[in-house]
This record gives sequence, C-alpha cells and structure tokens, in this order.
Amino acid sequence: MTAPTGPGERDVAERSFGELVGELSNDLSQLVRKEIELAKVETKEELSKAGQSAGMFGGAGVAAWLTLLFLSLALMYALANAMDVGWAALIVAVLWAVVAAVLAAVGRSRLRQATPPLQQTKETLKEDAQWAKRQSS
Repeated sequence: MTAPTGPGERDVAERSFGELVGELSNDLSQLVRKEIELAKVETKEELSKAGQSAGMFGGAGVAAWLTLLFLSLALMYALANAMDVGWAALIVAVLWAVVAAVLAAVGRSRLRQATPPLQQTKETLKEDAQWAKRQSS
C-alpha cells in the first residue's frame, strides 16, 4: 500500500478508481498548462533576442551603406584631380550601375532556381480532381 503523499490525503488503496483517474487527469492538465506557460516565456525571450539581433543587422546595413557612399565620394574626388568633377561623378555612377546590374542578374537567376516547380502538388491535385469526378459520377 502507498502512504499518503500530502496533508489531508488518503491512502491510494482507500480511494476509488474514478478519484484516481480524476486526480491523474487534473495533474496532467496542470502539467500541460505549466509546460505551455514555460514555452511561452522561453519563446518570448528568444524573440526578444532575435529582435535585438535584427536591429543590430539593420544598424550594420546603414553603416555599410554610408561606408559605400563615402568611398564613392572619395573615388569621385580622386578622379576629379585628373578630370572635371562632373565626369568623375558620372564614372562612379556608371560603376555602381554595373554593380547593380550584375547583382540583379545573379539574384534573378538564383530566384528562378529557388522557385520550386511544385510538381508533386500538381500531380496530387490532379489525382484529387479525378477522385472527386469518380465519386460524383
């Protein structure tokens, strides 16, 4: 026989099967609620860390953009020592247009490769349509 586990509790042998099942059900529901609460707290903490990290990446992106801007200006003024400032600015702009075109072409190519053809989904939908036609006839 099992001894009582807490104050005011009866021995397990003295309780009915229904009482034991009810107590077990209650304990399990409390356990599930506690686990869900723990998962919520942990998720909130992790999302907070992820948000802070995203902010850091955003700041890094702005800093990188400013770096490129000032390097471009430095190149323009360096070229301006050998030619008119307008031509130097045009050369730097054309260089950036070439970089943009190359990045766009590579990105477009990779996007086409990454887009799944969804072949299995198409086949499954066709099979479902055929099944539905057979069921309705």
